[in-house]
Amino acid sequence: MPAAEAERALLTCCGSLHWARRLVAHRPYPDLGALLAAADEAVYDFVPADLDDALSRETLPLPPRGAYSVAHTALGAAHSAYESRFGHAFVICLDGYGPEEALDQLLAGIRSRLGNDPEEERVLSWEELRRLARGRLARLVRTFEARPESAKAIEPQETADSGRPDSAPNSPYVAV
Repeated sequence: MPAAEAERALLTCCGSLHWARRLVAHRPYPDLGALLAAADEAVYDFVPADLDDALSRETLPLPPRGAYSVAHTALGAAHSAYESRFGHAFVICLDGYGPEEALDQLLAGIRSRLGNDPEEERVLSWEELRRLARGRLARLVRTFEARPESAKAIEPQETADSGRPDSAPNSPYVAV
């Protein structure tokens, strides 16, 4: 996969351009575990501007379909208060929760974190963003692996920006 395409795909997982470029520059990854470890390391190395960049591209998680409109109203009010207090969208990783549990966790999380001081909330947002990126990245890799065109043999090519060859789909490396 060309570097620009990989960068665009990675930005759907985490909005930090620095994070996406770092992962692209260190390709190929031998397996999903190595890719996730590199993603974690890139988040751990965030400077405040990287976190701000990533948080600015996040949106409020949506309640599950069929959730009562009362829940939507409560969530909208809580998110508005959160954004006013902290200056960015509320981020929380809801992987592992079913639709009904996710709504409860989302509402409870935003309400409980509204009482945090800004620095404590920055640390929590950073960790939730890392968890979100991991889940999104794992789903992205599964999506690429399931695509029929990923099975076509493509010769490795040198990329101008990284100096590393893109891996062929039949290589033992993760496709990102």
